[in-house]
Amino acid sequence: MNRRKGLLLVITGAIFWGIGGTVAQKLFHQYAINVNWLVTIRLLIAGPLLLTIQFFGKDPSQILGVWKNKRTAVPLIIFGLMGMLAVQYTYMASIKHGNAAVATLLQYLAPVMIIIYLILRKQSVLTRKDLITVSLALAGCFFLLTNGSISQLSVSAPAIVWGVLSGITLAFYTLYAVPLLKQYDSLVIVGWAMIIGGVAMSLIHSPWQMDYKSLTLEAYLYLVFVIVFGTMIAFWFYIESLQSLSPKESSFLGSIEPLAAVLTTVFWLKESFGIFQWFGTACIIGMIVLLSLNKDTSSKTTQQSKIKKSLRVS
Repeated sequence: MNRRKGLLLVITGAIFWGIGGTVAQKLFHQYAINVNWLVTIRLLIAGPLLLTIQFFGKDPSQILGVWKNKRTAVPLIIFGLMGMLAVQYTYMASIKHGNAAVATLLQYLAPVMIIIYLILRKQSVLTRKDLITVSLALAGCFFLLTNGSISQLSVSAPAIVWGVLSGITLAFYTLYAVPLLKQYDSLVIVGWAMIIGGVAMSLIHSPWQMDYKSLTLEAYLYLVFVIVFGTMIAFWFYIESLQSLSPKESSFLGSIEPLAAVLTTVFWLKESFGIFQWFGTACIIGMIVLLSLNKDTSSKTTQQSKIKKSLRVS
């Protein structure tokens, strides 16, 4: 029962993430929303909301307790800047220069990077299931980006560069958080990291540097969805899923996010999608089915147990 609940939570959260990326794309392309401003406002609002959930639902003493120890306070600041802010900005920049489908998919290079990293460090053993899931992820990535042509890309180079950087920063984000998450709840770490990233981004683009009167009611509703459903609730559900699923399972199952982004991009924003790109989508669906039907036995290894509470971000 707990496993089923975890599957439901991670899939629901991933869908919100995927749709949130598509809504952000609409804000960028139709309403000319500044990327810096959206990243700033998203982090500054979602962060305190997550800490509010921690205050009323779990151990509220951790909210300030994390700052009382220099050994956790300094890494938290680094995590907020090099992890949270970096992955948020690169992800949104990839959407701005391309579309939500490409940006969210490229983030899924991160689990592949993590698996390879753990194997090279001899902290995990390569399994047949790893080979299949990595192969499906890479094949899906190739077909979605190229539409089957090795001579040209179906998306712009800046979108790919920002997307790959998003995957790299997400891999760092996931692994760097391990020591912090051994001592404090995920909501505390993510909430403060968002606030740190938002405050830092405010120095570049302050929240009030925006012509609020020019925004329509529809634009405000889109902003609410991106911040509340596409960020706060998505994070919350993902974190809760880690109570009954391994980090690798949650990370891969979360790859329903690009599927949600693809479907909403094609059917809502009416962007064209080639037959090979749909084949790439099918590869990712196959990966999700594989993971949802088979229990992750590799989670019993030492390193996997250490990252039981690893995080996801979009």
